[in-house]
Amino acid sequence: MKFRAVLDTNVVLAAQQSGNLSSPNVEILARWQRREFVFLFSFDTLTEYSEKLLARGFSEEEAERLITLIALHGEAVSVEFFHFRHYPVDPDDVMFLLCSLNGAASHLVSYDSDLLSLHPFYADELTICEPLGFLQDLRKHIERE
Repeated sequence: MKFRAVLDTNVVLAAQQSGNLSSPNVEILARWQRREFVFLFSFDTLTEYSEKLLARGFSEEEAERLITLIALHGEAVSVEFFHFRHYPVDPDDVMFLLCSLNGAASHLVSYDSDLLSLHPFYADELTICEPLGFLQDLRKHIERE
């Protein structure tokens, strides 16, 4: 069974801004494009990616190209709101947790310490980790297949 991952905006932005092809963030997107895992997204996460790309100086065409790629080759998650076992400190993180839980994600990947601090509360449902941790899990998983 393939991993199912939600990528926080900071991971997507880091991949787009990196000039280093061996960056963990660049490798994550490359592995997704090779269909090694399922990239889960919701309408809200796509909107967030687009807004942050534009705010960071990416052109509308560059932002649209990435959003279209994700929309076409990722898996859309229909989000149903519910009460969390433990709420994120940052309200902006709610959309990523909702996408992860509604989409039956195996991983929520982020650099955000607020999101990472939620791992103990959701460890039985999903792994919340930094990009390097996700890559290590993914590499092991691919080797076993």
